[in-house]
Amino acid sequence: MVNARALVYSVIFAGVGVFLIWTGFQAFKMKRLIENIPTSKIRSVAMGLVEIAGHVVSDKKLKSPFSNKDCVYYKYIIQEYRSSGKHSRWVTIKKGNDCVPFYLKDSTGKVLVDPKGANIDIPKDFEFKSGFRKDPPIVVKQFLTANRLKFESFLGMNKTMRYREYFIAPNDKLYIMGTAGDNPYVEEATARQSTEDIMIQKGRHEKVYYISDKPEHAVLKSIKLKAFGGLIFGPILILIGIGAILINLGLF
Repeated sequence: MVNARALVYSVIFAGVGVFLIWTGFQAFKMKRLIENIPTSKIRSVAMGLVEIAGHVVSDKKLKSPFSNKDCVYYKYIIQEYRSSGKHSRWVTIKKGNDCVPFYLKDSTGKVLVDPKGANIDIPKDFEFKSGFRKDPPIVVKQFLTANRLKFESFLGMNKTMRYREYFIAPNDKLYIMGTAGDNPYVEEATARQSTEDIMIQKGRHEKVYYISDKPEHAVLKSIKLKAFGGLIFGPILILIGIGAILINLGLF
């Protein structure tokens, strides 16, 4: 007799294996791309896909929603811990992000960067958990009120919630692989330096746009782990899933 639940789990295992292989191949392609494109000095940046490194410079700033820090990019996630029978999990009830263009500067010059559409790989800068007899900080409370969210239940008891925040601040060191294209904020033929009419952005034809606060060697290391992990464990999960399906159907 076919065990429906076991069959579903077997299919999920195989599906996760396929996904891991796909992400592994994507990471491997990214690794090869990073290795094949040399890091350019900003003064020498040419149009097209480029790799640059430097620190953030910006007069225009945002305020991060939970820690109220100056930044040029932020992302936040608010989650609530919910239980249903024997199962408990963190449920995302709100998330968002915002950014402004900023300059990346090295020893040779600076270039404008528009982070919209980038795959931004940075660690969390702030995390707080509220719960029984533990209120969130005032700034978090203000954010919740402004967004019509509550950290208390209808009985007045604090919910178990966590608040995570990621941001890029002025002077942060960044590694960027993106497309050097036309700077829409500068009129044609008015730039005094070549990089003034260039903006790093998500290209129309280039799918790669990656921003990280790790140096290139650390970026490569993490991408290698992702690539090898996907390409090794993906096939294993597929074999386990297919084997379980065949056994469950009585074909093996």
